[in-house]
Amino acid sequence: MGKHSLQRDSRLPNSVKGAVVMGALAATTGAMPAIPAMAATINIPGLGNFDVPVPQEYEAPVQQLNQQIQQAVSAMPNAQAPAPQAAAPGMPGMPNLFQQQAPSASDIALDAAKSKVGAMYSWGAAGPRNFDCSGLVQWAYRQAGVELPRTSFEQSHVGAPVAFQNLQPGDIVVTANGGHVGLYAGDGKLLNAVQSGEPVSYTTLRPDMVVTARRIV
Repeated sequence: MGKHSLQRDSRLPNSVKGAVVMGALAATTGAMPAIPAMAATINIPGLGNFDVPVPQEYEAPVQQLNQQIQQAVSAMPNAQAPAPQAAAPGMPGMPNLFQQQAPSASDIALDAAKSKVGAMYSWGAAGPRNFDCSGLVQWAYRQAGVELPRTSFEQSHVGAPVAFQNLQPGDIVVTANGGHVGLYAGDGKLLNAVQSGEPVSYTTLRPDMVVTARRIV
């Protein structure tokens, strides 16, 4: 039997490479070699050169296969051998599928508050059906596993301060001289339980309205 001559950067097991080569040979000739008589070299771009034992009468089809492979590769725009995938721990050649960043507490809190748009304002209520302003903020962050104080004045001291121009969705924004609070929703909008008789909704936020903005980190 001949020995495989492999490229160093190939990460496929020898058994798989051999199967690829032999399968390509079978597809071209329509049969598998019965009795080895000589070694023919097949070049697979991105995998390497393979010395495959074949009967002498299959030498011409093997050469024809090599020519077809090279022609196909040359016909591809900017043709080049495929780069090996970065290996995941313990799984050579497999891409890492678990590198997505987990949502932050502010992302989860904002999504929770969005689900309550239309819920009616009720003074002293903190959900899950009715809310006052600080009750909505407290309930939203509780869904993210963060426990906040109950009133807007207390919430004005949590987390880290953030300037208006650096606001991010989910930041806590205190207005009305400290008496009102909501969650920044992006695009200059505040998501908040506004006042009695009105539902949880989006309202316009201007820099001059902000007493303080806080970010949960």
